[in-house]
Amino acid sequence: MQVFNSPLKFKLFLISKLPMAWIAGLKKLDLTPERAVVGVKYSYWTQNPFKSMYFAVMAMAAELSTGLLVLSQVHKSGKNISTLVYKMQADFNKKAVGKIRFICDDGSIVQGVIQKAIDTREGQTLEMTSIGYNENNEQVAKFVITWSMKVKSKA
Repeated sequence: MQVFNSPLKFKLFLISKLPMAWIAGLKKLDLTPERAVVGVKYSYWTQNPFKSMYFAVMAMAAELSTGLLVLSQVHKSGKNISTLVYKMQADFNKKAVGKIRFICDDGSIVQGVIQKAIDTREGQTLEMTSIGYNENNEQVAKFVITWSMKVKSKA
């Protein structure tokens, strides 16, 4: 999706569609059909009272890393498909400070699930994993995000 490849267009996308992600400073670091990497820095805007990154900021970055892959494939399909985060599970392994990057490598399974939604006209769910790493490449969090996808009926 072209909007995700241009830094300016991506920034405008965040401002218009995900303003809290823009305020928190989420950045797209890498996007291929198979992988998405989203970065966020510990700062005044992302802190919690315990001198680490607020869990909701990490959830936004994790969701965005999965969502970029989903939205890219939905756009590529050319179909009107509704998408929704259906469920989220999280494990926090280490205090998140500094620069954190969330990596989702589940892009290869997205296209098949979208195609199944198109072929069957039934809702489909897709579980995707995003893992957060600190600057020392230590895992700080793991999110499992379940997306729901369904082709919209023509009204």
